[in-house]
Amino acid sequence: MKLEVLDIKGQGTGKSVELSGEVFGIEPNEHVIYLAVKAAQANKRQGTHSSKERGNVTGSTRKIKKQKGTGTARAGDIKNPLFRGGGRVFGPEPRDYTQKVNKKVKKIARNSALSAKMAAGKIAVVEDFTFDEPNTKQFSEIFSTLNPDQTKTLFLISEYDSNLYLSSRNIPNSKLMIVKDISVLDLMHSERVYFSESSLDFFKEKELV
Repeated sequence: MKLEVLDIKGQGTGKSVELSGEVFGIEPNEHVIYLAVKAAQANKRQGTHSSKERGNVTGSTRKIKKQKGTGTARAGDIKNPLFRGGGRVFGPEPRDYTQKVNKKVKKIARNSALSAKMAAGKIAVVEDFTFDEPNTKQFSEIFSTLNPDQTKTLFLISEYDSNLYLSSRNIPNSKLMIVKDISVLDLMHSERVYFSESSLDFFKEKELV
């Protein structure tokens, strides 16, 4: 499976790269993608929501009125949930939303997402480029050239480049990541995916295919 390498102007360079069929050419498993995306979204939740039930509210435990003869409903202490300032009934408590996904499932989900993007023609390879200093305008021009529709685009590079990161972070619908940090959630949120030429070396290692 070969893909032509483009330059930053979106023109062919005459070079091509060989892509692994085990990563970019499998039959996408939609259920595994769903599991990975659901876990990623759940893991982003802080789970710090909290409320005070009657056992956590400060107040006396004295019975505020006699049980019978008042003509109104019986009541216990001032921390009764029916009273203003009382505890909350079955309120939210801090909890951990983390969902575990096995490594093999994550790998299948990642490869399925990449294969689905490849089948839809949403993946391209761009020759390596960098800036001498952060330049948002220059990166914006490259982004507009490669993606005239300004749809959500994911740029994947081989290693961290502070100049590229600082140049891209304020551009709407553009996200730049290191290829080893790629996630199924990021892939599914992107309309187009651009790999730098050197970033594809990540998939050539046997244990990562």
